[in-house]
Amino acid sequence: MLSVLIIDDEEEVLSVTRLFLERFGDMKVHTSLSAKESLTVLNDQTFDAIIVDYDMPEINGIEFLKILRSKGDATPVIIFTGVGREHAAIEALNNGANFYLKKGEDIQPQLREMVHMIRRAVEGKIVGRGIGTSQKILNDAVHFFSEPAFAIDRDGAVIAWNNGMVTLSGVAAADMVGKKDHEYAIPFFGRKVPLLVDMVFEDPKVITKNNYSVIAREEGAITAWTKAPGTGSSERVLWMKATPLYDGRGIFVGIIGAVRDITHTVGTDLLLRQESDAAEKPEKPRAPSGQGKMFDRLLGKSKSHYQEGLRLYYREGKFEDAIAAFDRALAIDPSHAFAWHDRGVCLRALERNEEALESITKALELAPADEEILYTCGVTLQKMGILSNDDKILSAAAETYNKLLEKNPSNADAWNNMAVCVQEMGRDDLSRQYFERARDLKRYNKDRSRKRNLDTMV
Repeated sequence: MLSVLIIDDEEEVLSVTRLFLERFGDMKVHTSLSAKESLTVLNDQTFDAIIVDYDMPEINGIEFLKILRSKGDATPVIIFTGVGREHAAIEALNNGANFYLKKGEDIQPQLREMVHMIRRAVEGKIVGRGIGTSQKILNDAVHFFSEPAFAIDRDGAVIAWNNGMVTLSGVAAADMVGKKDHEYAIPFFGRKVPLLVDMVFEDPKVITKNNYSVIAREEGAITAWTKAPGTGSSERVLWMKATPLYDGRGIFVGIIGAVRDITHTVGTDLLLRQESDAAEKPEKPRAPSGQGKMFDRLLGKSKSHYQEGLRLYYREGKFEDAIAAFDRALAIDPSHAFAWHDRGVCLRALERNEEALESITKALELAPADEEILYTCGVTLQKMGILSNDDKILSAAAETYNKLLEKNPSNADAWNNMAVCVQEMGRDDLSRQYFERARDLKRYNKDRSRKRNLDTMV
């Protein structure tokens, strides 16, 4: 009988999963409500496999995985990921996860797949993961993507071509899988040329020489855009991202590439800019002043810069570029509370916490009653307090959450985070009450947090 540890901050999910695995999977299941608690358990117990949720307070699934692997623990790990978390799936695999499982509405097929994954992961630990298994995982990863994506193996042959790619390219998966020598570029360029996936390990100069403008390069992944032929004499703009993938032993198994046609999003200006950038460096934009600011506000330039920043931060994760866009918006309209707020969120993601707090505090001055801004301020103070082990900062975070809860007592995340703060300050009795309040709100579906729908906005 296999022993399995399941980590999830939702008790209902733990109960249902445990019941299913024990009844239909013939497994002995131990459950835990947090990664922090699980790390303590793992000091005294071992398991054949671990299932861990991606979205959890304090320590998320990826951070838990990193801690586990840094200790030399090779226990097979399967990570829960939700729709729209494609980046998490890649990060999970590259940090030593054996599989990931997409959460969905229909629980039965998901739990049956979990049983199969546990058995495959345990078998893989015993006999070692072969290249065929790694390519199967790579294929699964591509089909997990909601956007057009494909994968090539170490020899440059296509091993996966998802439905998004079929729609974008007009080429069926059956006609593309197995093709190599840049044949996968023909649907986009009409000829065999290197795509971004072929240059993921190249110097940026080589990528630029092949007419790509690099947007970001971090942790092995490259994001860039390029021109491609459109209909008739027109051109289109293709956004691409390429990410190398390694198995649990750190062996390179292939590359995943994502492609989007962003012509209608960016317009023709980007096409013209690529040509002009080759001739000369553009002047650094200067903040408008006086009458210029008034006209820019009338023309909606502040809103345009803000929307650009929101897209860069929320969709692309390009925090530095997003901050620059928010700064342009604020130079025109310094009363834009959410430009200050989202700028602070980006600074916090870059670990520039003190600057982040200054920006978020400015947002709070402009919109003191906004629940989302209050919550972000609390989260930022909480992070700073935990990192510095400073009870004064943690107390300020708890006070901020308390202000939020006075306005909306049904915000489960605020109760949960306030519990974390007081727990860090040694108030275990109080923290238990707050944790229970948060869990009750989620258990009885009464969690009501008020925040913007960024998907719709972007």
